[in-house]
Amino acid sequence: MTDEFQIGVPRALADIQPVDVAMILGSGLSGLADAVVPEKVLAFGDIEGFPLASRNVVGHAGKLVIGTLGGQRVAVFQGRIHRYQGFSATEVAFPVRLAHALGARTLIATNAAGGVAEELRVGDLVLISDHLNLACDNPLMGWPGPVGGNPFLPMRDAYDPQLRAIALDAARETGVALVPEGVYAWLLGPSYETPAEVAMLRGLGADTVGMSTVPEVIAARALGMRVLGMSLVTNAAAGVGLSHAEVLETGRVAAKAMQRLTIAILQRLS
Repeated sequence: MTDEFQIGVPRALADIQPVDVAMILGSGLSGLADAVVPEKVLAFGDIEGFPLASRNVVGHAGKLVIGTLGGQRVAVFQGRIHRYQGFSATEVAFPVRLAHALGARTLIATNAAGGVAEELRVGDLVLISDHLNLACDNPLMGWPGPVGGNPFLPMRDAYDPQLRAIALDAARETGVALVPEGVYAWLLGPSYETPAEVAMLRGLGADTVGMSTVPEVIAARALGMRVLGMSLVTNAAAGVGLSHAEVLETGRVAAKAMQRLTIAILQRLS
């Protein structure tokens, strides 16, 4: 059964065999796609229906790489689109809807984030256990729900507990330091947070803050996909390192560790 939230496979990808896992790579993390044994590489602009900004955000290559990684067939989005670029939350979720059309039933979403929790340091990898949707927006706005159902989507285990356990096991094996859980707060951006906003976020229980991911996760759950989320702390929120260049450099340094961890996670997926 289908509903209007699902999309078909674009013509440019009609010859692709189904994939197992989709990955969305955040700011500075596009290098992870270099480990993929590629079958097809397309610019977002070559994919019918893909929402396009006038230019890509620096650090987001704007490409879809389809191939094999860690024994899984993967669709890797090198970069993403954001609400702050003027797109709706539903448009922001287009990569997830496309991944589902290509067969993916697992989503690994990564992002560069500001560290809100005082114990977090630049370069920390944080396993997302929950989120705060503080952008007050949702990709399911106007969606009547799946055929025979309703639009009221449960989000208790939005970040799949089994996938999180797999990630922690993979981190232990590879020696990659991984903070075992953290609450990610989504704000619209593109401005960084003020000190007062960071204090508010800390009081609300947020550990990291960023400008993405949440609409993708909501869309994935609406489509029945399992989700694993990871944040790379690239700056102290409202503190040091608030230049995009430093965000990208932190992503570059962390790319090898995230590559080892991601491959180990993929190898554990059935």
